[in-house]
Amino acid sequence: MNINLRISDLSSTSLSEGPPAVCSSEMLDLSQLNCSASRLPPHGNRLAILTMTLGIISNILALFFLVNAYSLQRRRSKATFLLFATSLVITDFIGHVIIGALVIRLHPSEGVSTKEGNISAGLCWFMGGSMVFFGLCPLFMGCAMAAERCLGVTKPLLHSSLVTKRRAKVCLAVIWLVALCVALLPSFRLGSYTYQKPYTWCFIKVLNNTEKVDVVFVALFSGLGLISLALALVFNTISGLTLVLARLRRQPGSHHSTKSNDMEMVVQLVGIMVTSCICWSPLLIFGLMSVVRFYMLDASGPLGDDLCRYIDLIVLGVRFAAWNQILDPWVYILLRRSVLRKIYLIAKCQAGLRGTMISRWEQSSVPSLDKNAVNQV
Repeated sequence: MNINLRISDLSSTSLSEGPPAVCSSEMLDLSQLNCSASRLPPHGNRLAILTMTLGIISNILALFFLVNAYSLQRRRSKATFLLFATSLVITDFIGHVIIGALVIRLHPSEGVSTKEGNISAGLCWFMGGSMVFFGLCPLFMGCAMAAERCLGVTKPLLHSSLVTKRRAKVCLAVIWLVALCVALLPSFRLGSYTYQKPYTWCFIKVLNNTEKVDVVFVALFSGLGLISLALALVFNTISGLTLVLARLRRQPGSHHSTKSNDMEMVVQLVGIMVTSCICWSPLLIFGLMSVVRFYMLDASGPLGDDLCRYIDLIVLGVRFAAWNQILDPWVYILLRRSVLRKIYLIAKCQAGLRGTMISRWEQSSVPSLDKNAVNQV
């Protein structure tokens, strides 16, 4: 998601279900803090436009390669994988454009104070829901893709009978529906979206004045995300080990293009998994830590430096998550078999040149040693 934390200063109206007095108390507590990670950097609007442009170009480029590969692919298992990958890129692209448009549209003007924001409560709710929806979808899709490849590698016959394009599309629809249901939970009073320091973005309420429903909502969001990452790790590990063992047992001189295709897909899945872990784990973990911490401590008085520390952690987590939709397309672009083959040939050529130079040096040094020995005799 293209969240650069630089959109317009928000109004003091909260989306939480509590009375206005609670909201104003929350705004007062947070506004008195000076947290380093939550300060608005200079020239933020230019950086937001540059980041959004980079994400759009990345997703369009990856989509071009995926659609081209899908139209040329006749192998059903590969076509199913490409269908999932294309859906992942399209989802990332839509999320990047929607939230990126909010970032650019609501970027603060010079001289606008925190209390003079121009964003409505409905728009804040929409932004928070978009972050949850477009955050869970890539994690769910990465897990589904890893499960599909694990079944295709370990049980190819069962995979060919169970996995079809129609069932893959149904699976994608279920993923989008589940993510949408989670994002819409605050409309049923199960959690809330609220302003975040420095009042330039909206997300799940995890800091100060948290309630039981907020803890449950954040636990659900973080739990689903972390479980998806853990399952993807297990499935990809099984697939990778199975392919490595099959390659070690392969007879010399035999050629298996099927295993080569499987290896390409598993390498791409590992890249997507690593990217998701790096980008999303901080926000998922920091959000869960924060909401539990402040639900337990809200009744004990001022939070002081503890609150500032957790604000900085949440902002840092969102900044990491912002890069997921930019890096995901490059995983497929750079980890295609044609690109990997070129990298392998270049590395092999460099290793061959290095070996040739060493052998030449050894050959040139050995005769001189023999000649010296003969002269001494």
